[in-house]
Amino acid sequence: MHNDFDNASKQYDDTFTFSNIGKAQRKRVFTYVNPLLNTEKKLRVLELNCGTGEDAIHFSKLGHSVIATDISEGMIKVAKAKNNADKVTFRVQDINLLSTASFDQKFDLIFSNFGGLNCLAKTQLEQFLKTANQLLAPNGKLILVIMPKKCLWEKIYFSAKGQFKKANRRNTDQSLAVPVDGVTVKTWYYNPKEILSLTKKGFTVNKIKPIGLAIPPSYLENSILAKKPLLSIFKGIDTIVTGAFWAKYADHFLIELTKK
Repeated sequence: MHNDFDNASKQYDDTFTFSNIGKAQRKRVFTYVNPLLNTEKKLRVLELNCGTGEDAIHFSKLGHSVIATDISEGMIKVAKAKNNADKVTFRVQDINLLSTASFDQKFDLIFSNFGGLNCLAKTQLEQFLKTANQLLAPNGKLILVIMPKKCLWEKIYFSAKGQFKKANRRNTDQSLAVPVDGVTVKTWYYNPKEILSLTKKGFTVNKIKPIGLAIPPSYLENSILAKKPLLSIFKGIDTIVTGAFWAKYADHFLIELTKK
């Protein structure tokens, strides 16, 4: 099955995973995820929208059992070719076709990083959250990294260029056609409050954290903002300004939930 992200898979690691910004934002994510994984218990982990497998391989190297899925055959192909990929079960999976019959086990952790869930319309996201609850073991964790509507960097960057419509482009309930390595992807943006509203019946919230409040979005990788000393300053700010209030103003936010 061909998917738009198949085109992006060939250069995704170069343009994001191993970029200065990509590494900096992923480090912030791991700051909050690693404490749950640094345990003697072998966790059953399901990663959705795994891309080229960087997170899944990291989790498996910590000793956990990992199934990692993505709708893109191209992304899965790249992931399987990486070192230590043999420790992960990679498979092509459309998140909108996910059900309790998709796996023969329950999971201790379900994880989705860097806006994969922003490809879902609200009704699709709501259905996913219900299915995720059913796929989790008792007291299982759901950790999602999502792009919010009020990214400060977008406002500053596009306003400085006089592109005021783009400066507020995320702040809508409608989908946007977002360019990703030569193709456009339908994208919806969600603030933390919207995720809390959709999860309040099935989950309790543990934490909400900004990811990339000072660290800029990845499309600024080729600018001076992604180089030293500025990026080092931005990374330092992000280690200090971590309150939930700032989550809706970052490039992404992390929300950790526990199944009720």
